[in-house]
Amino acid sequence: MKILIAEDDAIMRTLIEHQLKKYNFSVYIASDGNEAMSVVDDFNPDLVITDIVMPLTSGLEFIGHIRSGGLKIPVLVLSAMNQENIVMEALALGADDFITKPFNPAKLTMRVKKLLEHSKA
Repeated sequence: MKILIAEDDAIMRTLIEHQLKKYNFSVYIASDGNEAMSVVDDFNPDLVITDIVMPLTSGLEFIGHIRSGGLKIPVLVLSAMNQENIVMEALALGADDFITKPFNPAKLTMRVKKLLEHSKA
């Protein structure tokens, strides 16, 4: 399974990448929203993990890009922003799940697996 991580924080990217690779996921990285949009178009991931606050293009704009293109890719949002309006906006744009940073890596893996299972059904 191919997963795109769109995260501008290098430490957080490495943590997520390491956690997912332990479960044999193929991981692609984007460090800003523009790069994430290019990678999702070229890479065709099975799941996207995105931050909300990123340089150039926000995670919310990135989610809009995915959904406006008709892609049914599951989107998991990771963000330190725990404001209800941001969470609701991400979900309204088409995000499938939302985890607040900091998070438990095992919880992330469980949510990723669950989203991938539901996308196959």
